[in-house]
Amino acid sequence: MLPLYKPEDYKRVLETALLVASEPLPLSELKKLFDQEFDDDTWRTLLDDLRRDWATRGAELVQLASGWRFQTRPEYQSYIDRLKNDKPPKYSRAVMETLAIIAYRQPVTRGDIEDVRGVAVSPNILKTLEGRGWIDAVGHRDAPGRPALYATTRRFLDDLGLRSLTELPPLTEIERVMDLGQAAIPEASPVREPEAEESGVEHAGSGQAPEQRSAESAADGQLDLTEREPERPATPDAQG
Repeated sequence: MLPLYKPEDYKRVLETALLVASEPLPLSELKKLFDQEFDDDTWRTLLDDLRRDWATRGAELVQLASGWRFQTRPEYQSYIDRLKNDKPPKYSRAVMETLAIIAYRQPVTRGDIEDVRGVAVSPNILKTLEGRGWIDAVGHRDAPGRPALYATTRRFLDDLGLRSLTELPPLTEIERVMDLGQAAIPEASPVREPEAEESGVEHAGSGQAPEQRSAESAADGQLDLTEREPERPATPDAQG
């Protein structure tokens, strides 16, 4: 095994592990790389130094909800996309509105979503978001029928390049950010009533949602998330 003497040696091992990893690596996994035990300050120094080493390159080291990873800088993504044969999935406005409501008001039930949107929510919309790994059921409300409470997942935050829900952008920017996360959204799909099947088919942090704002206008009106305070769950939020 290659002996490690200097900080540069340890950084090189970290760099290699992060470059070959297919998923973000949490600190608990990175600690398995070395026999030595480092305190949190040492780990922070190593990772921050490695991040600075890559500051002028096309990829960057970032910390996400589920760990650390290298990813393409946004300004270079359009070039990398030319190498991809598969088109990214496209989601209707109904799917994205549902995701926004869950993200900014979680945990919520299907009924809560319908109250905000003013139309029935097709089960296929929730299945689409669950299949993508962006939402998960985190408990049940103590009400007749015990409806499921939905919240976003770590995968959702990772795909947006975020560490926690407090970093969520204003609702008016959510589509742009999701586009950078390679979850393409079609232009202005009108909301149907009632909703039919939604096409398209990754688990996530809890925390205090940021200040709620109004979303962009849908084809037939504006999505308003400010009409009431979000309800906190009776059961602990899932962390993924």
